Amino acid sequence: MTQATFTKARTFTHLVSKEGGVKYPLEALNVCEETFSPLEVAYDYDAIKAQVSRATIEAGPNSIWRYKAFLPVESDNPIDVGTGMTPLVKSKRLARQLGLKNLYIKNDAVNMPTLSFKDRVVSVALTRAQELGFSTVSCASTGNLANSTAAIAAHAGLDCCVFIPSDLEAGKVMGTLIYNPTLMAVNGNYDQVNRLCSEVANTYGWGFVNINLRAYYSEGSKTLGYEVAEQLGWKLPDHIVAPLASGSLFTKIYKGFQEFVKVGLVDEKDVRFSGAQAEGCSPISQAFKEGRDFISPVKPNTIAKSIAIGNPADGVYALEVARKTKGNIEDVTDAEIIEGMKLLAETEGIFTETAGGTTIAVLKKLVEAGKIDPEETTVAYITGNGLKTQEAVQGYVGEPLVIEPKLDSFERALDRSRTLERLEWQQTNV
Repeated sequence: MTQATFTKARTFTHLVSKEGGVKYPLEALNVCEETFSPLEVAYDYDAIKAQVSRATIEAGPNSIWRYKAFLPVESDNPIDVGTGMTPLVKSKRLARQLGLKNLYIKNDAVNMPTLSFKDRVVSVALTRAQELGFSTVSCASTGNLANSTAAIAAHAGLDCCVFIPSDLEAGKVMGTLIYNPTLMAVNGNYDQVNRLCSEVANTYGWGFVNINLRAYYSEGSKTLGYEVAEQLGWKLPDHIVAPLASGSLFTKIYKGFQEFVKVGLVDEKDVRFSGAQAEGCSPISQAFKEGRDFISPVKPNTIAKSIAIGNPADGVYALEVARKTKGNIEDVTDAEIIEGMKLLAETEGIFTETAGGTTIAVLKKLVEAGKIDPEETTVAYITGNGLKTQEAVQGYVGEPLVIEPKLDSFERALDRSRTLERLEWQQTNV
């Protein structure tokens, strides 16, 4: 068991069920036995307020741990691999193309160490796993979470066994295997993988970051809210657009904004929350459009595998957030997702994976439908790197121009290229 030094000023107090408010001790639990609803971490906000200010946060580490008082860890030496404080990019070319004046891209495609937002939640979960005495950690994953769990477990010296659907993109498989965990590729979709992992967790007593440690793990997503508020000059945006898989990320960004308001770090403000799903796996979007307060599970069929969760654990709570903030939840086709990936790359130089392509495609769709005010400060969350899902755009981007090492060969190729560009421009602007 890894030893940890504990701070005297713990700010989290207990676990509580989202339905009914039933209290539980701070153990490896994730579901209320009475209401069967998820558990989440409760905090003493007076204690947080006494510890933090804008100045103390700004003086903290250049990682998610500058917000340690808001996270469910006791240790004074949490696992810090440089996760967080990713760029908030003020969009120019994409904003101009969409007709928006104040668009920002929160770019977790460059997060450390594995190029997705999952590095945030895993850093928190594995720190808590050490505190609770786990020596073996695991997860059910659509790819990014497996990468993060394997990498951060390696850094922390924890045994690691992770589970993925067997049809994942090669980049995500290799991005896990390089850290030398035990990798189980299951012949089934994510929901089937997750059910198997619940059985393994109960049988072997391992620390599964998104099962028995889920209450702690999910809190790491709040840092995406904290960072945006700080990077906007200690102000909240007007509108955010984020991908929806389980729904947890969406709800935790909302919680993060609310917590900053509670302790006086930012002024209270109405922020609209809009969610993005792939048409081939859109149970939350379908419920939103049909006015339902429940989620009907679906069988995923989309290139956006990282958000292909057919039975989202926090789907109903994502619905609540979108509705009470007067936001929207929309879905897009696989073709639109590919175009979203290309559009972000061509305008802002950011290569995102399919989840980010979904977000950009939905952003575009909402703008065209008049559901985003051009004057609003809007933040689009990009949660993963396109190098992991290169298969999605193969055949949809150009080919290199092969030339001889001679000037005239170069000039002929350049002329052909410019001629093709002019023809393409004419075809798209008829």
